[in-house]
Amino acid sequence: MTRVKRGYITRRRRTKIRLFASTFQGAHSRLTRTITQQKFKAQFYAHQDRGRKKRDFRSLWITRENELVYNYSKLINDLYKGQLLVNRKILAQIAILNKNCLFSISNKLKS
Repeated sequence: MTRVKRGYITRRRRTKIRLFASTFQGAHSRLTRTITQQKFKAQFYAHQDRGRKKRDFRSLWITRENELVYNYSKLINDLYKGQLLVNRKILAQIAILNKNCLFSISNKLKS
């Protein structure tokens, strides 16, 4: 059987993978097999943490609102009943920057 030289295609693919893993440490940045495993793991965690970031920010906003208002769930319920469409991010910013405004909103919703 004749000898087959692999050519440049595999080398190009490996260098692309190595560029992705250039910031990894140890064998994770040097050995092709561990680079591919580490790349798969990194992309999995990146995908997972994009959803987790949304979850964490929402809980942060809820915590900020809950510090100042009588009852968070009642506030959200009153907002829906009063047809005031203000999302939790904006409410949290109001809670940080202008507490009196949030108090006045909650008092008007109570009455």
